[in-house]
Amino acid sequence: MSAASAIDRGESRLLRRLLGSEHLVLALCGVVFLGLLPFTPGFGSPSNLSNVLVAALPLLLLATGQTLVLITGGIDLSVTATVGLGSVVGALVMGGEAGWLRGSPAAVPAAVAVTLATGALVGLFNGACIARLRMPAFMVTLTSTMFFGGLAVWLAKRVVDAESIYGLPPAFLALGGGTWTPALIAASATLAAHLLLTRTMAGRWMQAVGHNPRTALVSGVPVGAVTAGAYVLSGLFAATASILITARLETGSPNHGRSLLLDVIGASVIGGTSLFGGKGKVAWTIQGVLFLALLGNGLNLLNLSDFLITIVKGLVILVAALLDVWRTQSTRGS
Repeated sequence: MSAASAIDRGESRLLRRLLGSEHLVLALCGVVFLGLLPFTPGFGSPSNLSNVLVAALPLLLLATGQTLVLITGGIDLSVTATVGLGSVVGALVMGGEAGWLRGSPAAVPAAVAVTLATGALVGLFNGACIARLRMPAFMVTLTSTMFFGGLAVWLAKRVVDAESIYGLPPAFLALGGGTWTPALIAASATLAAHLLLTRTMAGRWMQAVGHNPRTALVSGVPVGAVTAGAYVLSGLFAATASILITARLETGSPNHGRSLLLDVIGASVIGGTSLFGGKGKVAWTIQGVLFLALLGNGLNLLNLSDFLITIVKGLVILVAALLDVWRTQSTRGS
């Protein structure tokens, strides 16, 4: 073997190790931060970084739920519609002139419970159609987006004749105000998802279903229940994100979260969760969320237009998807 050939092989091995590293995205976060810092005044200030992290908490919840679904080999496009529907339903319980429990001490707990139940029911509907009726996840959740998104608009118009519902109780607004309360809620939910995947049989079942559902079924894994459960959890995480968004913006609206779908899927894929199922970690998703949050904030501070920011994010997500394909083919070939 010639010296040049040995060097080429060494460089190829080093590149494979770099691209396959679990810390690649974290390193890219550092590159983005240091690269944008000289050109964006205030980008590195504590107040700006604090705002970036707080604003990214709903995305973290949505992407964590999406990660659970992707690991099972599915996809959930309805999470943003779930955010809007949960926001409207919860606001109708406690706020506005027509709030069903307006002024009652039980208004906030009831609104939170109803919002979470709404997310779980949307997830159960998706999971039942996919697991029991064997319908394609893409088609089911795309249809759910249209139906539940439209339902949220109809409810708001029907009850209050407006798309925004104001007058939410201060006790509810405190859930999304400040830094520590929403951070604690998001961190607790994310930690629960991490423990589910790493410390429970259900987490191992999810990965087994994503790797090969037929083999998992033969091995005794309840594939249908695991698949449906992943979508229920995704709905619950979306509902939790809806609570934070509604409380932070101080209004209930079917439009909340509508623009987040690209970032939700992108954060999971950029972090390293496979679109082919069977591979993913919550820690990876956290890195993906951090990367997109820093990138989006830096591009905004550069005063780039929304469509240019979307183009950049789309290209980054495309590269991440291509990397996922390369990793999958390399694994199968090895």
